[in-house]
Amino acid sequence: MGKREFALGIDVGGTNIKAVAIDARGRELRREGVSTPSVGREPLIAAVRMVARRLDGGDARWIGLCSPGLAARDGRSIVWMQGRMEAVQGLDWTGALASKRTVWVLNDAHAATVGEAWLGAARERRHAVLLTLGTGIGGGILVDGRLLQGTIGRAGHLGHLSLDPFGLPDICRSPGSLEDAVGDSTIERRTGGRFTSTADLVEAVEAGDAQAGSVWSRSVRSLAAGIASLINVLDPEIVVLGGGIALAGDTLFVPLRRELDEAEWRPLGQPVPIVPAELGDYAGAIGAARHAMSIDSAVLGAEG
Repeated sequence: MGKREFALGIDVGGTNIKAVAIDARGRELRREGVSTPSVGREPLIAAVRMVARRLDGGDARWIGLCSPGLAARDGRSIVWMQGRMEAVQGLDWTGALASKRTVWVLNDAHAATVGEAWLGAARERRHAVLLTLGTGIGGGILVDGRLLQGTIGRAGHLGHLSLDPFGLPDICRSPGSLEDAVGDSTIERRTGGRFTSTADLVEAVEAGDAQAGSVWSRSVRSLAAGIASLINVLDPEIVVLGGGIALAGDTLFVPLRRELDEAEWRPLGQPVPIVPAELGDYAGAIGAARHAMSIDSAVLGAEG
C-alpha cells in the first residue's frame, strides 16, 4: 500500500465479509471478500482479522466496520442484533481485531447510505433517502449532509413503515409493513407458494405471466406508497434504491415512476428523482471507511 493514507472499511454480512482499502479522495486501492463463517463468534472474528490483515498490514489511518443491527452510542460495537447474526452483538471490534486504532462501527444500511452519499448515486446531495430492497427492506436517511441515526440507532429502518394498520405484524411488530409488502421474505406468501424469490417473480413478469404481473404491480404500488410517504416526511433531493430487487431495472423503475406520478405530492411541479444505487455490494464497506474518516477526524480535531 505504500505510505499513502487510507481507510479500511469492512462490511460483515450474514453471507459474505467484504472489505476495501480506500483513500480520502475516494480512490480505491484494493478490495477483498470471503464467506462469513456459519457459526460462532471466534470464527467470525478470525475471518474478519484475516481480511483486515490482507488489506491493512497495520498501515490504515482509519478503520470502519458495519454489520446488521443497532450501533452503540459510542460507535464501537453493535449493541442490538437478534436473529441471524447474534455473534456481533456487544462485540467491541477494536479489541477483537487487536487494533491500535479505534474501529468505528455502523449499521450496514447506514453505511451504504454514507457510501452512496460520498461516491455513489447521492453524491453532492445533502438530503437523501436510501432504500435497500432485498430479503427485508433497510435504509438510511441523510439530513443536511449528516446521517440520521436517531436516539438508539433505529432511524432508517424504513421497511417497517406501516402501510396497512389492519395488516399482519412484521418482525418488528409493524402492522402491514412496507417490508412485508415488497421484501423477498414474504414472496412465497404473496404468490401462494408459486415463487420463492423476487428474481423468479420478475422473470415471470418479463415473460408476460399475467398472475405474476398482478403480484408485481401490487408490490410496486406498495413501494410507491412507501416512497411517497417518505418524501412527504423527509423532503429529500433524491431517493436511491439498492439491493437485489432494485436489479430488476426498468421492470421496477418504469412502473414505479408511473405510480409515483399519481401518489407523490409535487407542490412545485417537480418529482423527486428515483434512481438505482451505484456502488453495488461494496457500498457498506465504502461507507464504513468514510464514516471512520469523518468520526476519527472529528475526534482528533476536538482533542486538538
